[in-house]
Amino acid sequence: MVETAGGGPGDGAAEVLDRPLPEGVRRRVVQIVSDGFGGLTIAELPAQLRQYARFAPNRRAKFASNAMAAALEADPLFRQRIGEKFREAQPELTGALDAGVPPPAADPLDVAAAAYVLRPAGWVKLVAAAGEEAQRADAERVDEENRAELERLRAELAAARDHTRTETERLRTELESARKEAESLHRKLRAALSDVKRGEAALRKAQGETEAVRAEGHAQVSAAESETRRLKARLGEAEAALEATRRAAREGRSVEDMRVRLLLDTVLDAAQGLRRELALPPVSVRPAETVDAVEPGRMTPKDIAARALSENDPAILDQLLALPQAHLVVDGYNVTKTGYPQMPLEKQRLRLLGQLSQLAAQSGAEVTCVFDGAELAAPVLLAPPRGVRVLFSKPGVTADELIRQLVRAEPPGRPVIVVSTDREVADGVARAGARPVASAVLLKRLSRS
Repeated sequence: MVETAGGGPGDGAAEVLDRPLPEGVRRRVVQIVSDGFGGLTIAELPAQLRQYARFAPNRRAKFASNAMAAALEADPLFRQRIGEKFREAQPELTGALDAGVPPPAADPLDVAAAAYVLRPAGWVKLVAAAGEEAQRADAERVDEENRAELERLRAELAAARDHTRTETERLRTELESARKEAESLHRKLRAALSDVKRGEAALRKAQGETEAVRAEGHAQVSAAESETRRLKARLGEAEAALEATRRAAREGRSVEDMRVRLLLDTVLDAAQGLRRELALPPVSVRPAETVDAVEPGRMTPKDIAARALSENDPAILDQLLALPQAHLVVDGYNVTKTGYPQMPLEKQRLRLLGQLSQLAAQSGAEVTCVFDGAELAAPVLLAPPRGVRVLFSKPGVTADELIRQLVRAEPPGRPVIVVSTDREVADGVARAGARPVASAVLLKRLSRS
């Protein structure tokens, strides 16, 4: 809709825009004003725009856009001056607008912005047409984006369906495998229960036989004790007779001496005959050997691993370090970056080595801490703490390989404990006979110190 505010027909200055200026046209208008702004003197600028005279064009368009748009609309003289600068910069476009034939290949937004500044006849229609064109372009762009989004969502839905089918098949396979495994475990459990029952029956039978043997042994011991008491009595009589014989000998009574000697020989022969008659075997079992206990043996890291302890329980580390001649090998940066990665490397090393020194003093075990030399920009000047051996890998050698060399250097049978969360390191040292322990277990143990 075009309204006239005075002037004859075809006077573009009399036309008034009855709707807000489209945003795209407004941005182009502000840019035209900003570009022509610098060619005007301070006196030629409206008062409210003089403070922006020294601004660069882009900065002026950013901070003074509203003020420039308002001045262009309210000040015809300022608009005329900006239009003259624009005519000098864009003679072809302004000439086409003056002739009433906008260039068909020109951007509608540029044409509308130029028409808004120059105000030729019919400029309102050009601005309205540019707004409609911009809205149509936005609508087409939104429609295109919506179609692309719809296609993407359809593709995602198809992928989700495929994934759901694949996951369903996998879960069915796992469920069937779990069902078969459960059936196998049930069969093994029934077999184990049968074995337990047979073992209990055999244990009861052995206990009965043991009780019978024990009762028979008690009877034999009682009989032997009775016979021993009788023999002791006769031995006492023999000793008394011997003493009497000695007195008689001293008194010259040789006949009595002979009689006593004969009596003593008789008692000894009777005792030996009684032992043969009872068929008493030689004593081969000592009383201490009948007590039920576990004889001392040599414990290995595998024995400790079989105990009822969680792999994350720091008590398992205490048991490993209590083994004779235990050697603790620590992957230094693996432990520090697990426990306190936010600290600098130097402070990580100092903190870990101080805690390992306390652990070495408490356990008495040999402790070696290995750091990766590739992490260092220069050699480290470090005084190892008491009880801890500190090693850095050489150039071209990783800390993991250095740990494997340390494990291979140990004699077979010596308890070697390697602390590292690296699965490759843990598997490698385990094959070499060492006992791997997670870094989190060592950190828990050190936090108790």
